Amino acid sequence: MRFPILATSVLVLAACGAPSDPGPTTLVPEGADLWIANGPLNGRRPFPADNWWNTDISTAPVDARSSTLIASCGLRNLHPDFGTTWNGAPNGIPYTLVGGSQVKRPISFTYANESDPGPYPIPMNPPIEGGPNGTGDRHVLIVDTLNWKLYEVFDARPVNGGKSWRAGSGAIFDLNTNALRPMYWTSADAAGLPIFPGLVRYDEAVLRQSIEHALRFTCPRTRRGFITPARHFASSDTSSALPPMGMRVRLKASFNVSTYPSEVQVILNAMKKYGMFMADNGSGWFVSGAPDPRWNDSNLGKLKQVPSSAFEVVQMGTVTK
Repeated sequence: MRFPILATSVLVLAACGAPSDPGPTTLVPEGADLWIANGPLNGRRPFPADNWWNTDISTAPVDARSSTLIASCGLRNLHPDFGTTWNGAPNGIPYTLVGGSQVKRPISFTYANESDPGPYPIPMNPPIEGGPNGTGDRHVLIVDTLNWKLYEVFDARPVNGGKSWRAGSGAIFDLNTNALRPMYWTSADAAGLPIFPGLVRYDEAVLRQSIEHALRFTCPRTRRGFITPARHFASSDTSSALPPMGMRVRLKASFNVSTYPSEVQVILNAMKKYGMFMADNGSGWFVSGAPDPRWNDSNLGKLKQVPSSAFEVVQMGTVTK
């Protein structure tokens, strides 16, 4: 039986004496098709503390080509690609928390040679990016909170009401390890990176008031190359003026965040300490996040006051072509 637990239920569970940092397993009932949409992880971070996503890069050297690379992504301001709703659907990339007994369902992939084979623990009717009738990337992100694994799907399409699925590509990540995708493999993202760890989430930005990991953003033109931990490129242009997949940027330490709303300060401080990975082709300086009806869209809109010139590229190292 399908029994989705919505964000309001998550808040009730979290307020009833749950430990402050128990890991997410206490919040997800065990059973088939029992799930929580965009729920809290109670401070538990995907991947080990020394993972690329969780590394403090606030004092790392600046890349020699920083100014050129920043400009190539567009001289414009940040744009929050998440919030409450947009065009009648939740605004952002949703994720679903499931327990270890969630039924695993068959799934087929268009790019099967670069996808991890199924079955995947996808509920019958999980949140899909853009809504059930969305025409965009249609990502479905599933976090198995008992086995601590992440399942991500691009262009997800339910078959027979969700009894099975078909998709463009899919990837499975063990959140206990630093294992990467095979070299040159895509994921549900063009860079071959996981998506979920780079999302701005309500539970971190507002409830915990702390984001302790890197974020994810997009650029309109990219290079035929990538930097670890990325594993894949999505361009034929070899110009060194363009950003390769996996390029990491950070907000300059001198940028004053004190005048911004509190949740925006949390986001900007994370950009100073952990930075952002360039993860896909898309609109310039669009920052990825998860939808939530509790976001204050007006406050998030203050991110649009932050110029791209306030960022610098962290020294990149070897670009794999």
